[in-house]
Amino acid sequence: MSALSSSNWDRRSILRAAAGLSAAGALTACGGNNGRSGGGGSGTNLTQYFHAYGEAGTEQAIKKYAKAYDKANVTTQWITSADFESKLFATLLTDNAPDVFEFHPQIQMIKSGQVADLTDIVDPVKADFNPADIKSHTVDGKVYGVRMIDDPQFFFYRKSMLEKAKVEVPTTLDELTEAAAKLTTSKVKGLYMGNDLHSVISPMIWSAGADTLDEKNQIAYHTPGVIEGIKKMRKLFTSGDLLLGAPTESWDPSSLNQGLCAIQFCGMWAMPAIQDALGDDWGVFPFPKTVDSGKQSVYNGGWSMFVNAKGKNVEAAKEYVKWLWIDQKQYQEDWATSYGFHIPPRTSLAQTATKLKSGNAAEGVKLFNEFGHFDNIGWTQAMITSLEDVFANSVRKDMDPEKALDKADAAVNRELKKLFG
Repeated sequence: MSALSSSNWDRRSILRAAAGLSAAGALTACGGNNGRSGGGGSGTNLTQYFHAYGEAGTEQAIKKYAKAYDKANVTTQWITSADFESKLFATLLTDNAPDVFEFHPQIQMIKSGQVADLTDIVDPVKADFNPADIKSHTVDGKVYGVRMIDDPQFFFYRKSMLEKAKVEVPTTLDELTEAAAKLTTSKVKGLYMGNDLHSVISPMIWSAGADTLDEKNQIAYHTPGVIEGIKKMRKLFTSGDLLLGAPTESWDPSSLNQGLCAIQFCGMWAMPAIQDALGDDWGVFPFPKTVDSGKQSVYNGGWSMFVNAKGKNVEAAKEYVKWLWIDQKQYQEDWATSYGFHIPPRTSLAQTATKLKSGNAAEGVKLFNEFGHFDNIGWTQAMITSLEDVFANSVRKDMDPEKALDKADAAVNRELKKLFG
């Protein structure tokens, strides 16, 4: 789901954030409703944290689910500020910490003992979850979170604009560059990939046939194909065919919907809004091959539910998470398909979700299944920042990619040593 729609907020910083536990101070002025959500239970009180989604009805839906639970009183903190992760992790250090919270699998939370082992509630239905979602939440055979939604991301394009410019759907990064040039006019830019390009770093690496880390948690991104890809991104950045300085970040489809660009990188959550704005004048395609030896890729983001292992009601919190995100399939499908489009992580739900069975939604599911990549739980924020620095230095400032990657390697290896010895 998209982030707060009224804020020029880099959604990817939330999707990929691995906020450290060194932040201090209590959560203040969260925004939204800080009171009880009206849960039907008695006795035990639980608090759950959500960031404010941009789609209408999301807050009401989460509170409706919580109200239906009759074994505890569940309070919902709907956090509308742009720095959700820093507020969340600061609060986790205080007596006001939530019992349950949404975030993304991060190995620091596990090593610090911040999140509870949920293996016992996941194991009975483990076979019904996307195996990649289970893997991305597993450390030493234990599962530490329950995936709520999968959010594949790809390129959206205006069919009429490509047809008018006689441009075929790109399958390589070179073809994407050529398409951007042909589609650019005095009023429209050919391509939008976000103002900072951060959202396409990992897809570019995957499409070069590389990865962030390998199975042994060693650097896997420093390859000739990635170096070539960085050079191609530099060419795109300086071409004049990229939309830069857009009013909203790439998680928001407004740039495509309003005709500011012909092609935009965005997420599956935006499909209903794009359909409303453009009718059938749009399609989707994966991130193209960076080099000939690579393969097209689709980044899969998403959100997961965690239990605070240091909370006062760990078992009650686990029971609530099990009830909502494992037992209540009707609510899980509603959350995945009624407020933007997302793929349910439960295979049985994904196979029966009628809204994802036709048109571009079905194509998005197909691309997700064929080309999807999931986050590596060991890929930390410090490592993410290192590759963002590579893009800043090499794509925006024309630094030699090899030197920029060498610098990133040093930083990444420091983090790997801390985590894995």
